Amino acid sequence: MFALTPGQPVEIANGIWRLLALNPGMMSGPGTNTYLIEDHQGLAVLDPGPADSRHIDNILRASATLERHLTRVLVTHTHRDHSPAVALLRQHCRGEVIGPEILNDPLQDDSWAPDRVLADGDRIELGRLSLRVIATPGHVSNHLCYLEQQSGLLFSGDHLINGSTVVIAPPSGSMSAYLRSLKRLLDETISQIAPGHGDVIRNPVQTIEATIGHRLAREEKVLQALQSMPNSSPGDLVARVYSDVPAFLHGVAAFSLEAHLIRLVEERRAVCSEDRHYRAL
Repeated sequence: MFALTPGQPVEIANGIWRLLALNPGMMSGPGTNTYLIEDHQGLAVLDPGPADSRHIDNILRASATLERHLTRVLVTHTHRDHSPAVALLRQHCRGEVIGPEILNDPLQDDSWAPDRVLADGDRIELGRLSLRVIATPGHVSNHLCYLEQQSGLLFSGDHLINGSTVVIAPPSGSMSAYLRSLKRLLDETISQIAPGHGDVIRNPVQTIEATIGHRLAREEKVLQALQSMPNSSPGDLVARVYSDVPAFLHGVAAFSLEAHLIRLVEERRAVCSEDRHYRAL
């Protein structure tokens, strides 16, 4: 276990440091993890976090402490706790900003303007280290993971986090795509996972399999609730489906519930009316 202390760079692997942003909360857990990755003679910044000048100062301080200048910025996805700091960091970074495509979605960071959009299979050569891009839509449609080729360390963004499951919010989030992306990772050789929130995940295969199992079990609970309560909206079902989750989280859980309902429709196990009410088939 590594200390989750905001503002303090912690080396989690040879040439890779984690820097915790100062944004703890219901959705971000202890805060967003920014990663500093050895890049030739400098540092690549992965997921610089929210637009918080204090966190930018901590990134610059870590760069000075490690005696490495900032070379480039990478982003896993464009939710507002992961990418908005790019706009503040550009003036301090010599290299390009690279990451996912721009999405037209009110839940996304509208300041995101990459110099180069990455695609599945792209490689980023960092000298001793090398990252391969793995497209992992689901949490959001433009989500990317980065697999460090030598060590097998996966930078998972919000595809997998430590200590909780992630919200899947339609329309840019898709439960079907999320499950496919999880299953795809089982074909990769992953030693550990460096998530967007929480500590390093040491048991990647078990975590991925458990996450798939959890989502499928939740989906069966959605179907059972729908069979008992036909012609229901996500809001009608959320208290029953998420009875094991505190009520103050039900508003957020309703997003993932709708994602499950959409997947049931895609699999022809349910139908949806024009007013977004669902019934089981």
